[in-house]
Amino acid sequence: MTAATTHLTQVRPHVPTERLLADLVPPRHFAGASFASYRANPRYPSQQTTVLRLAEVTELLNGGSGGWLRRLRAAAPKKAVAVYLDGGFGVGKTHLLASLAHAVGPDAAYYGTFVEYTNLVGALGFAKTVEALATKRLVCIDEFELDDPGDTVLMSRLLRELADRGVALAATSNTLPDSLGEGRFAAEDFLREIQALAARFEIMRVDGEDYRQRDIVIESLGLPDDAVSGAVAGRGGAMIDDFDELLGYLARVHPSKYGALLDRVTLLGLTGVHPVTDQSTGLRLVVLIDRLYDRDVPVLLGGSGLSDLFSEQMLTGGYRKKYFRALSRLGSLAQDGRTLVDQAA
Repeated sequence: MTAATTHLTQVRPHVPTERLLADLVPPRHFAGASFASYRANPRYPSQQTTVLRLAEVTELLNGGSGGWLRRLRAAAPKKAVAVYLDGGFGVGKTHLLASLAHAVGPDAAYYGTFVEYTNLVGALGFAKTVEALATKRLVCIDEFELDDPGDTVLMSRLLRELADRGVALAATSNTLPDSLGEGRFAAEDFLREIQALAARFEIMRVDGEDYRQRDIVIESLGLPDDAVSGAVAGRGGAMIDDFDELLGYLARVHPSKYGALLDRVTLLGLTGVHPVTDQSTGLRLVVLIDRLYDRDVPVLLGGSGLSDLFSEQMLTGGYRKKYFRALSRLGSLAQDGRTLVDQAA
């Protein structure tokens, strides 16, 4: 990014293979996550139970041999550990997964979202991806997605290859907040879709409520476009883009490079925001929002803001989990953006 660059549409990201692998670490948002910093809600004992179980997993992967894991290893010494955190939005599953990766250490663990791993296969090819990931003791997959059959089969095969090589696996997936059982069916879907691996996974139920309580935020109106432009002007690392121009640019950039678009970006302003109705456009926007959230980049939304950003058809269709997650995350980033501007005023 040059000093004159003020728009994401001016950025031409170059992402070599080495960076794709180097970026497979817990996101900046969870850089300090640990089991100790996870605030288990005493109203939901499964949260603390999961913390303790993951601490045991860490002990085994780091060479320990205590308790439950000693019995597991004795019973099945060649069986790789595989755990799945099941629960709704905002119960801390990503925090716990990042904590596990941190505890095992960057030299022994890869951490990425489902989309990042599928992008890696697209960039390296399947065989090279297996070889690269198999150099670690643990592979963590956040936001395991079951809405695309092709990608699910691909990931199931990838995880099977890794497990056969003794690589430990840990995964999470989100359930819609209003889904019956708050995620129990997510676990069933997960096991069904990766049936070749199902017997190897242990389900860890993480009950609870969304600690962010962001359901109110996802309908907030946007700021006036001139207010967005004024807030961004002169601020170091701030970028501003017309919403339509950015959406058009994203269609010409591979999603694996969206993270690189945001290198050194400290604030993103979007003008002319309006509802998105095209599915492909919406899914690309979801990936960008995920990368913004990973990097804690505050956002200022002009136009209609979050209101009706995704159509009713999209919010009730097969990709609804992605869209609700994106709205929740973008709502949080928009709040951060407004707070940042208010503090500077």
